[in-house]
Amino acid sequence: MEEPITRAEYEEYQKRIEDEDHRQNKRIEQLEENTKQINALTVSIEKLAQSVESMVKEQEAQGKRLVSLESKDGEMWRKVVGYVITTIIGIAVGFMFTQIGM
Repeated sequence: MEEPITRAEYEEYQKRIEDEDHRQNKRIEQLEENTKQINALTVSIEKLAQSVESMVKEQEAQGKRLVSLESKDGEMWRKVVGYVITTIIGIAVGFMFTQIGM
C-alpha cells in the first residue's frame, strides 16, 4: 500500500500546479492578443485589397477616357487636313475649268 503524502509535499505539488496554471493562462492571453492582432491585420488587408481594386477600375476608366480624348484630337486634325485638301483640289479643278473655258 502507498504511503500518504505529507502536507508539505501536497502544498509543494499544489504550488507547482498553480504556477503551471498561471504560466498557461499567461500564454493563452498572449495567444488571444496575437489572434486579435492577426484579425485586425486581415481586415486591414481586405480593405487595402478593395481599395486597390477600386483604383484599378478607376484607372482603367480613365485610360479609356484618355484614349477617347486623344483620338478625338487626331480625328479632328484628319478632318481639317481632309477639308483643306478637298478645298485645294476644288480650287485647282475650278481654275483648270476656267482656263479651258468651261
